[in-house]
Amino acid sequence: MNRGLDAISTGVSGLDELLHGGVVRGRMYLVRGKPGTGKTLLGMEFLSDGLDDGETVLFIHGEESRDDIVANAAALGIDLDDAAFLDLGPESDFFSQDRTYDLVDPQDVESEQFIDDIRDAIEDLDPARVCIDPITQLQYVETSDYQFRKRLISLMRFLKDRGTTVLATRTQYDSAPSDDEIASLSDGIIEFERGGGGRRARVPKHRGVGQQDGTHGMEIREGGIEVYPSLVPPLHGDELGGGLVTSGVPDLDELLGGGIERGTATFVSGPTGIGKSTTGAQFVAQAAADGLAPVAYLFEESLETFTKRSEALGLPITELRERGDLTVEPVEPLTLSAEEFARRVQRQVEEAGSQVVMIDGIDGYKVALQGDEQALAEKLHALVRYLTNMDVTVILLDEIKDITGLPTATGANVSYIADNIVLLSYVEMDGELRRVLGVLKKRVSDFDPTIHEFDITDGGIRIAGPVEGVQGVLEGSPTRIDER
Repeated sequence: MNRGLDAISTGVSGLDELLHGGVVRGRMYLVRGKPGTGKTLLGMEFLSDGLDDGETVLFIHGEESRDDIVANAAALGIDLDDAAFLDLGPESDFFSQDRTYDLVDPQDVESEQFIDDIRDAIEDLDPARVCIDPITQLQYVETSDYQFRKRLISLMRFLKDRGTTVLATRTQYDSAPSDDEIASLSDGIIEFERGGGGRRARVPKHRGVGQQDGTHGMEIREGGIEVYPSLVPPLHGDELGGGLVTSGVPDLDELLGGGIERGTATFVSGPTGIGKSTTGAQFVAQAAADGLAPVAYLFEESLETFTKRSEALGLPITELRERGDLTVEPVEPLTLSAEEFARRVQRQVEEAGSQVVMIDGIDGYKVALQGDEQALAEKLHALVRYLTNMDVTVILLDEIKDITGLPTATGANVSYIADNIVLLSYVEMDGELRRVLGVLKKRVSDFDPTIHEFDITDGGIRIAGPVEGVQGVLEGSPTRIDER
C-alpha cells in the first residue's frame, strides 16, 4: 500500500494481498460477478471486519431481507447482529427493523431525491463502512444514466469527505447492460467467477495502489470466502546451500554423481508400474533420516497404499511419520485450486522447514486440481521455481504413456523446468520385459550416462548392473551387438 493511503481489510486476507494491503479508507469499490459467485458474502465479511474493529457499519440492501442476510451470515460464522440495515426493497420501508430510522416510503420519493435521502441517513448514522447490495437498486430509480452518474459522483464525494468506505455489488448477466459507468467511477474493481476451473478471483483495477494481476484461486467454505493469490517466486533465489540429497541406494546415488543437488528439480519418469513411486519413496525416506523434514504429496494413491507398498520394501514410513520426520499428504481430487495447493506447500516449507518436496505425480496433479491443463502447467512451473529459489529440492514423478521406448523425456511435456531427469523404462530382451534405469540430464554436475538394469526387491531398489552388449535400449527393443 502506498504511503499516505489508509488501508483497511476487506475481511478476506488473501483478497487484501491481491489489493496490495486492502482497500483504501474513504473510497468506493465495485464487486461484480454472476449470481452465486460470492459478492454479497464479501459484503458481509467486509462489514463484519468493521464491527470487529468497533466501527459502525451499514448494509444497504434491496433483494434480501435483513433477517435473511443475518441468518445467511450466521450460517457461515459471520455475526451481523450489530450492523445497521437500510432496506430499499419494493415492499419495505427505510430502516424498518431494529437499529433503524424512519425516513419516508420509497414510493413517495421522487427519483431525483432518492440518493439524497440515503445520504441524509448516512449522515445521521455516520457509518465507517457501507455495503450497497446491489448498487443497481440505486440506478433503477434514476431517470437516466446521466442522472445516476451525477448522483453517484455526489454520493462518492460526500462519503469520501466523511472517510466512509463503500463496497458496492453488481450482478452480471450475459444480456444485462454494461456497468461501465459504475466501473469508471469506482476506485477499485473486484471480480468473482465460477466455472469449470472452479471459483476464481480477479482485481482488474485499484486506483493509485495497483494490484496483483491475473486470476487467483478462491473457495467458499464454512468460514466464508478464502482467496489464494498465485504464488510469485522471489526474483532472486537463495544461494544454494550445497550438499546432496541421496536415495539411500549407493549404486543409484553413484549413477547420479553422488545424489541430486540441493535446490534442484528432478523428474523421475517412466511408464505405469515401473517403480517411480518406489524411487521417490527411497529419496523421501532417506531425506527424513537425514533430518531434511521432507513432505510427499500423493495425487495418485492413498496414504495407506503408499505406506503399505513402501514398508514392504523396508522403508519405515509409519515410524518416520510418527516421529515427525516425514510428512505425507494425500490430495483429494477437485478439492483444491492450484493456488491453494501452492500455498499449502509454501506453508510447509516456511513454517515446518521442509527441505525436500515430492509430488506424486504430475498427471494426478493436473487431474486433481481445478483449472485447464495449460494453466496448471504454468502454476506448476511457478511452484517449482519458488521451491528451488528457496533451496528446496523437488522430486516430481511423471508417467510416460508408452510401456517401452522413449518418445519424450517426460509425459507432461514440462521437462524444461527439470534440472535432472531420471528415466525408468521397460525393454524387451530374450522374450521378457526387464526394467532399466538411466540418467538423461543433470544440469549441475556430471553423472554416469550408462543404462543399468534394476529390480525392485524386498530390500528396495537394487541396481543389477549396466546393460552391455546391446544397442537400441531406449527404443524398447534392443539388439545384440556383433562383437566379432
